[in-house]
Amino acid sequence: MSRILLQVAYDGTSFSGYALQGDKRTVERCLNEALTQFTDTEVTVIGASRTDAGVHAYGNLAVFDTASPVPAERFARILDRFLPADLRVVRSCEVPADFHPRHTGAVKTYEYRIRNTAVPDPIADRYSYRYSYPLDPAQMREAAAYLVGEHDFTSFCNPETQSPTRVREITGCSLDMRISEKGDMRDPELILHISGKGFLYHQVRIITGTLLEVGRGLKKPGDIPQILAARDRRLAGFTAPPQGLFLIGYDLQGMI
Repeated sequence: MSRILLQVAYDGTSFSGYALQGDKRTVERCLNEALTQFTDTEVTVIGASRTDAGVHAYGNLAVFDTASPVPAERFARILDRFLPADLRVVRSCEVPADFHPRHTGAVKTYEYRIRNTAVPDPIADRYSYRYSYPLDPAQMREAAAYLVGEHDFTSFCNPETQSPTRVREITGCSLDMRISEKGDMRDPELILHISGKGFLYHQVRIITGTLLEVGRGLKKPGDIPQILAARDRRLAGFTAPPQGLFLIGYDLQGMI
């Protein structure tokens, strides 16, 4: 048996999230069905990040075991014919038999895209969050700096989080701004990057909502340490919607 690692990309709009949920259309379900059809044996993948419904990915990970003689690197291309158009395997390779995508300790990076405009865009609004209130990026960056490091993020996760500990380490939290030209219109977009070895349920989306409230002036950057210390979800900001969130990928350098 060989263990094959898949790097998967998907448009999360029409998926009910990554993980299996009965008969619902999920990324894991589509991967299992495609691999089972191709190998003619029942296959169940082990995924790395169980992204929520509507969340997109460029570099989520999954592994599976197979006795197929097909070279590992060929699975990425072969699976195209068995997968829906909104899900693709962009890379495949063999990994050690004990490689587990959720236990690597690798840093992963999320990106959240915010269009700071009142003007709707039927295409861009599918892959970003349109926030119409004026924002102060400098205040948002100052607030983001308080989140870097190891903290108890109880205030920044969904109360239904099942994890036995709410302590997580954020290794990087940065905010960039870019302007896209669309005809005679200028479309300002804020790009939030958050990196860490693990995240709690809705953590990135709640951090985003909190930073937006800081940028709008509803909270101050200096409020962040107090919110962390309180361990009270009610003190943090709103949960930003899923369509602006992308799992960019994992830093697996030296691990495979």
